[in-house]
Amino acid sequence: MSLAPLVSIVDDDGSMREAISLVLRCDGLRVETFDSAEAFLNTAWEPACACIILDVRLPGVSGLELQRRLARRRAAPPVIVVSAHLDEDVEKQALAAGAMAVLHKPFTEEALVQTVRRALQR
Repeated sequence: MSLAPLVSIVDDDGSMREAISLVLRCDGLRVETFDSAEAFLNTAWEPACACIILDVRLPGVSGLELQRRLARRRAAPPVIVVSAHLDEDVEKQALAAGAMAVLHKPFTEEALVQTVRRALQR
């Protein structure tokens, strides 16, 4: 039996991390959560991580900066950017840096699951 894909959630909002985690676990995925970009980078996330859900506004290293760092790595996992504070410029930056999708908070469980499933098929 193979393990379900691992999704990493990087969001400084604990209730949002918990909600996303619950939805994805109910969909059969493995999940790990981080409250900052630094916490994520300080783990051995490669090669296990199959997808990253990344908030734009994080303390310290921002979500967009983390995305840029990940994009420079060979074989980086797909990134889904989420935020309640997206404007057109930030969304364009995220997509230009290689984000697979951008979800505006609040988003539906269905939108989240569908977007993650698309990312995992890449």
